Amino acid sequence: VRLEEPGGGLVQTGGSHRLSCTSSGSINHMGWYREVPGKQREMVAKMFYNGRTEVADSVKGRFSISRTYDRNTIYLQMTSLKPEDTAVYYCSWGDPPDYWGQGTQVTVSS
Repeated sequence: VRLEEPGGGLVQTGGSHRLSCTSSGSINHMGWYREVPGKQREMVAKMFYNGRTEVADSVKGRFSISRTYDRNTIYLQMTSLKPEDTAVYYCSWGDPPDYWGQGTQVTVSS
């Protein structure tokens, strides 16, 4: 399974940004995780096969996950970004994840 996730970048505090991830695999649970140096990779948001979603408390109310009708592309809409959201964001396939995207850097400037 290949996960393509363009779309990282530099964003100002309070700004918004959207990440996308397209899967070459069959329809499955997909999600977003993030990692900063020295810390464990953490779940940000995930969407299950049936459309149910989970969002981490640290981003609840600011981030949302969605997908296309064919369920092969997911999005992470990030709003009210904070410097502590700076991380490498990874797309995942499966729950728990069996495959990862290459990661994309999101930097929130203060």
